[in-house]
Amino acid sequence: MFRRRQEPPSPPPASEEPSLPNRPSPRSPSEAIKPTVAPAPPEKPERRRGGLLATISGFLTLGVVLALGALIGLTLLSRQTSEPGPLSADKVVVIPSRSGTSEIASILAREGVIDHPSLFEMSARFGGKGPLKHGEYMFKAHSSVKDTIETLTNGRQVQHAITFPEGLTSEQIVARLGDNDILSGEISETPPEGSLLPDTYKFERGATRQQILNLMRSKQREVLNQIWQRRSPEVPVKTPAEMVTLASIVEKETGRADERPRVAGVFVNRLQKRMKLQSDPTIVYGLVGGRGTLGRGIMRSEIERATP
Repeated sequence: MFRRRQEPPSPPPASEEPSLPNRPSPRSPSEAIKPTVAPAPPEKPERRRGGLLATISGFLTLGVVLALGALIGLTLLSRQTSEPGPLSADKVVVIPSRSGTSEIASILAREGVIDHPSLFEMSARFGGKGPLKHGEYMFKAHSSVKDTIETLTNGRQVQHAITFPEGLTSEQIVARLGDNDILSGEISETPPEGSLLPDTYKFERGATRQQILNLMRSKQREVLNQIWQRRSPEVPVKTPAEMVTLASIVEKETGRADERPRVAGVFVNRLQKRMKLQSDPTIVYGLVGGRGTLGRGIMRSEIERATP
């Protein structure tokens, strides 16, 4: 039997043929040895200078606006703090220790020194020249907020005074200190006679009685040292304490200043002759112990009694 002849497969259509990569066209030998030119780099996009300049300009404008606003605010604040305050007369106000700015503003508003506590606080925090100090202050009538802050930062407190006339004993001086209700604290012990300088002493509220007493003792030592260096060699005293005792006796013997040199001369002569002074103040002091006057005449038995 005869087999049927198989037909060869038909070629695929042109559209189905696989695509081959593009091959460079062959070059001549002379062209092949020439170097290939590198392709040009891609163009960089231009920077947007307009956006950066706009940002900088915006910041500058904002800075100018803020500076102008701050200047206007400071001008208004300065004007308000310089206006006269509500006080109709001078007034003393005590600012307790450890008081903060808000507490001080409340105290001043309550006492009628200021009428805008918030304005005072703002000015004290941002326009003050230092911390506000506690103490006792005198605020003048119609003091402005600026004046009030300046008074508190400078610490110009009210000055009190206490006077001790000559002739007071140490116990009388201690009693006078105790009667002063502005001073505080207690006195540890009564100082020896003649160790305190009588004078007028100034102090601020909060000072203690012991501080005044210590100051009087320190001043007395200074004065005694100066007088002792200039003393006459004819005066029969051996120590500054003896000199003070003799001066106190002379002072008690007569209340007239023009008579004291003569009385002192009499006592010096008696001491040089080793005689008794025979002075009534020495007897009275021995009887009352420096607690004032006797209040009566001296009895004969008291004259013969031994006294310090």
